[in-house]
Amino acid sequence: MDDQLNITYITFNGYVEVHKYRYVYFMILFTVYVLIICSNSTIVYLIWIHKSLHEPMYIFIAALLINSVLYSTNIYPKLLTDVLSDKQIISYSACLFQWFAYYSLGGSEFLLLAVMSYDRYVSICKPLQYPTIMRRTTINLLLLFSWLVPGCHVAVTVAWSADKKLCGFNLKGIFCNNSVYELHCVSSRALSVYGVIVLFNIALFPMLFIVVTYINIFVICYRSSRDVRKKAAETCTPHLLVLIGFSCLSVYDVVILRVETDFPKTARLIMTLQMVLYNPLFNPIIYGLKLKEISKHIKKFCAKAKWIQT
Repeated sequence: MDDQLNITYITFNGYVEVHKYRYVYFMILFTVYVLIICSNSTIVYLIWIHKSLHEPMYIFIAALLINSVLYSTNIYPKLLTDVLSDKQIISYSACLFQWFAYYSLGGSEFLLLAVMSYDRYVSICKPLQYPTIMRRTTINLLLLFSWLVPGCHVAVTVAWSADKKLCGFNLKGIFCNNSVYELHCVSSRALSVYGVIVLFNIALFPMLFIVVTYINIFVICYRSSRDVRKKAAETCTPHLLVLIGFSCLSVYDVVILRVETDFPKTARLIMTLQMVLYNPLFNPIIYGLKLKEISKHIKKFCAKAKWIQT
């Protein structure tokens, strides 16, 4: 606590021998962050400049990748600053903002994946109605819904927590997540109940919707021709891979608060880093390799860049 400025500071205790390996941490995190920015931005740029990619599926992919960039930018700059600092601290107000952005953008990822599954369902199961259903207005509303709903839900949680008195100032992590609850002097049953409601609305219900949607897609594909099955496999597989990876890491984020006393510090650090590394880094790779149209434009882009260099 800084009495002169009346600012409360939180200390991150999740690093392992940061003073000894600070430059190793920095180089790894900096390299990963640059790769995340470059890979995601490249695919978003290609979708933007090529009219053949101005279809709902690719627009939703671009939105998902933009979300990954925002998600990473909320975390990595602070991590890079912390590993080079003597003290890994953050003001409580900044911690609350990081917490808000982390879960708001995380919830948006689930909702964007749900929107993408709906888009694939309409495309495969109702192809004749697709142009009528997936109009530009519908796309804009779905994107607005995907970003606005999680933001509103998480904002209430953060505003509620902002008024709570703190009795702890050491956070068992490297950024602000649900471990902030441990800093409160008194746990709030109402806040816990609301947290469960938020979890259902921005994570579990979208996951259930995705599962039901893909079951319907698989049933239709099973009854359809080989070409339809091939198209479904090509466009749906990347979404399922992204969903499975993000869901597994999200389960860890929810569970760790209950078992953290028995969780080794090194293992916790590795898992936490995977949460902010896996999806932002591998999403553009998965979509770039699995979707032929994007892969084709990436190859042309790389060939053009190589020609300019020579």
